[in-house]
Amino acid sequence: MVTNDPLNLDEAGEWAGLWWRPDDPNERVPGVLRYNAAGSLSLSLIGAFEDRVTSNLAPGVTAHHEGTRTWDVIHGAAEQREISLLGCVPTGGSRTMFARVESPDKQTVTVTIAIIGVHVSGEEAPVFSAAEVSIEDLGLWSGSSALEGFLGASGGEIDGTGSISVKPVEAQSVVVDGTDYRLAHTHTLPFFDQRKGGTLGRMRDTTSIRVAPSEPFALSAALKAANLVQDLVALATHRAAGVIWLRLEVAATESVLPNGRPAPRHRAHVLYSPVALGKRDAKAIDPHRMFFTCESLPFKEVMLRWGEAHGRLQAATNMILGLRYAPASFVENNLLTAVGAAEVLHRSLRIDEKPFPKAEFTAMRDAMLEQVPEEHRDRFKGAIRNDPTLQDRLRALAARPGQNAIALLMPDAAQWAKRTTQARNDLAHEGRTPNHSVEELIAIVEVTTAVVILNVLHELGLSAERQRKIVLEHPQLRATSRAAVEWLAVPGRRT
Repeated sequence: MVTNDPLNLDEAGEWAGLWWRPDDPNERVPGVLRYNAAGSLSLSLIGAFEDRVTSNLAPGVTAHHEGTRTWDVIHGAAEQREISLLGCVPTGGSRTMFARVESPDKQTVTVTIAIIGVHVSGEEAPVFSAAEVSIEDLGLWSGSSALEGFLGASGGEIDGTGSISVKPVEAQSVVVDGTDYRLAHTHTLPFFDQRKGGTLGRMRDTTSIRVAPSEPFALSAALKAANLVQDLVALATHRAAGVIWLRLEVAATESVLPNGRPAPRHRAHVLYSPVALGKRDAKAIDPHRMFFTCESLPFKEVMLRWGEAHGRLQAATNMILGLRYAPASFVENNLLTAVGAAEVLHRSLRIDEKPFPKAEFTAMRDAMLEQVPEEHRDRFKGAIRNDPTLQDRLRALAARPGQNAIALLMPDAAQWAKRTTQARNDLAHEGRTPNHSVEELIAIVEVTTAVVILNVLHELGLSAERQRKIVLEHPQLRATSRAAVEWLAVPGRRT
């Protein structure tokens, strides 16, 4: 039976059917597509596509060359579904030429992305009208739920009665640059599972975001939209946020039900390996560890701001989120990443802080160049720039967010900027940090990361008071503040 329930990325699956290359649809090979619930896809064929690289030297003369062919797309029909496989590379198999007993060839193909439910010509084919994505902790971030629980009480004490009820939540939507983003809840009806040892009653509320551009779009755009939502939730939760499922609505598949109401469009499901893979039934994050939800920063407002800021600040946010998704084992790597993110962020914010007025700088530079031999002037000129130093950039970043939050985060922003600059320069120029202990380097990484995050939250419109509460209440930022007092304060100024 074909179902449009989402295919969760943390659940294994397999599809047995026939497979072919779009340029040769008559050559169909039986096989099984397997997904291992960890983002890996493989196609096991009973038979084989020709993967040898050949050329015809003359009539009847074929030369075989080194290497193997790869295929951008393989189509399939399995389990009553059309399937498209993208990024296909043969990785193994066996041929039975000159064998004593004739048997079919075998071939294994590694697949990058599988789209279950539609045939597409490639990742850039604009055949979809909308994408729906579910991300870890998205429901908690939404600040709302379709489920409500009540405990009965009599005489001021819980009496053992209670109920769980469903109250549909109205979807929230906003249009950002011609694309509609809709935050929606879907819930199951009450279900009683009779077990031998008792009865289990359950309902499930699932939160997702539907992204619908004004024109049909391709898989590549859908993956970017999913990444945009994933990065926003990761920023809000201050940890890696995995994709639980991604499904697409196929354009031009509108139909009408017998009662005259429009039927849902045909949907296709995407299996791939996102930056982080979501675990649907893993325990949710502690609400106290969230930087913000849609209660403190409304959905419509944050999506408008994030839609504008994501591309502009993406390099910096990617570096900071990278410390959450895949932290390096060595503090030196994290130091370069955190400080690099701060420097990139400062440039992205377009803070105009030239050390000298343009005319004054030009006059000074020209006077210096007059003293340099002509053959060295181009090199010398390239080394003279009217740009702020790293220390200038760090101090400017510390001055942007709520100053109460910054004051709670570290006792001395100037000392942090000075010690951070020295550590980065020593590591970059000398390959070591002889003037900093490991504990101080860790404090520098954490404080710098926090400063970048507070700047991004400031860009999203999070209030100064909310920023202050984050530093005051978030367990990790409280620990960062204590480390800053111990390692990044001028002796005699520690409080």
